[in-house]
Formats: sequence, C-alpha cells, structure tokens
Amino acid sequence: MAAAAAALAAADPPPAMPQAGGSTARRDFYWLRSFLAGGVFSALRAVPQKEGYLGLYKGNGAMMIRIFPYGAIQFMTFEHYKTLITTKLGISGHVHRLMAGSMAGMTAVICTYPLDMVRVRLAFQVKGEHTYTGIIHAFKTIYAKEGGFLGFYRGLMPTILGMAPYAGVSFFTFGTLKSVGLSHAPTLLGRPSSDNPNVLVLKTHINLLCGGVAGAIAQTISYPFDVTRRRMQLGAVLPEFEKCLTMRETMKYVYGQHGIRKGLYRGLSLNYIRCIPSQAVAFTTYELMKQFFHLN
Repeated sequence: MAAAAAALAAADPPPAMPQAGGSTARRDFYWLRSFLAGGVFSALRAVPQKEGYLGLYKGNGAMMIRIFPYGAIQFMTFEHYKTLITTKLGISGHVHRLMAGSMAGMTAVICTYPLDMVRVRLAFQVKGEHTYTGIIHAFKTIYAKEGGFLGFYRGLMPTILGMAPYAGVSFFTFGTLKSVGLSHAPTLLGRPSSDNPNVLVLKTHINLLCGGVAGAIAQTISYPFDVTRRRMQLGAVLPEFEKCLTMRETMKYVYGQHGIRKGLYRGLSLNYIRCIPSQAVAFTTYELMKQFFHLN
C-alpha cells in the first residue's frame, strides 16, 4: 500500500529536486509530510485526497507477484535447511531454527529481489511525476538505465544482512514460543493435530499471537538494514544519491543526518502495523498447511 511508502523514505525528509533550467523546487511528498506530522492515519487520509483510493495500492501488483514465490521459497527451504543442519552438522534444538530461518530468508530474498526493487520504485512515485507506467516498463527502464541485470540488485547486501536476523529471529521466536507453550500448558494452548492426533499443535489464535510477537521482535532487530535497503533501492530517485552508493555510506549518511530514532528507526511504528499481522497470518497458514498436507 502507498501508505506504507512513508517507510520507503524512512531516512529522508521531503527532499529538494532539481528542475529544468537549473532551479530547485520541493517535490510534493505530501504523504511523507502527512505521516511525519500526524502519523499513519494522517497519511492514510492524505493519499486518497491527492491520488484517489487506488493510490493506496501503488506497487501492490508487484508485491503480489513477489509474495507468492517469496513465501513458498522461504518456508520450503526452511524445512530443508533445518533437516540438513540437524543431519549433517548435528545441531538441534533452538539454534537450528535460528540458522535455518536465516538461510531460508536469504535464499528467498535473492530469488525475488528484482520484484522487490520494482515494487519499491512503483510505490514511491508521486501522481503527475510517474517515471514508470507499470511493472514491465519499470523492469525495462531499470535494466536499460541502471547497469543491466545488476541494476535489479542494488541494495542487496543490506537486504541480506537485514534478512538474516529478521527471518532467523522470526522462526526462532515462533518455534521457541510454540515448544515452550506446548511443554508447559498443552491443554490450554494446544490441541491434537488434524493429520496426526499423537502430535500437539497450537490453537489457531495462539498461533496468530506467537507469529505476531515473532514478527515484532524480528522487525525491531533488523529495521536499520531495512531503512538502508530502501534508500539504496530508490537510487537516483532521491537527491544526494551519490552519497549512498554502498551500505556503509548509506547507513553513515542516514545516521549523520537524522540520528537513530528519526533516521535508522523512522517509520518503525508503521512497519509494526504491517509486519505483525503479516507474520501472524504467515506462520498460522504455515502450520495449517502442514496439517493439510499431512506433514506432522
């Protein structure tokens, strides 16, 4: 949703953009000003007023195309990595969830990163100043003007470094909460699995709660890398982009200009609103599908 675009420029106030003739005018980042002034709900009101209600769904097409393979790759590889780590390395318990989750998250990111790049570019556009007319045009433009195939992987390093703790902590926290809950309060929190009555699984509402908590903790830990990734993905769209060509330069610039709370962690509350229900539903669906396909 475009309301979440406030997080896309999480490290930047409304910037000045050079115009024809050498003059400089402030670009109309109305949604960002609204978010900074009044928060999430102010931004949600500002977007429809400026661009109509469809403006809330800018970049949603690319996100939907990306989310299917991303989720499938992440959960599939998590199970494979978990088995591999246990059998080949002899590591079990909570640590193997952390390792397998980190590896699964990085694998999914690498496979779907170009779609994430296009999604960010489409969501960041302001009405009347569109650089891209759609997903295919964005792919063609980035490929032609930003170094070919490598242009789609701008910002990949901070993404991987951020995804490793994010996915690892998500799977680790969810798995730990699940095992502790079922060990100490099996009657209250658990029920027999539909595919194997001998196996206890969490009740649906407890699954949602554990997934939400896992998402919140993981987001808090990895958020500075997320801010860095978005800044690098936008590239030449933002002013002074030449100061943010590498991950180190970008983090140094954001911290130097805006500090920690208003720089590296700006927009975190909005991301909580997005990631907590998202992770809650993702883990709950994952658990339900394991029962549906008789994997317990």
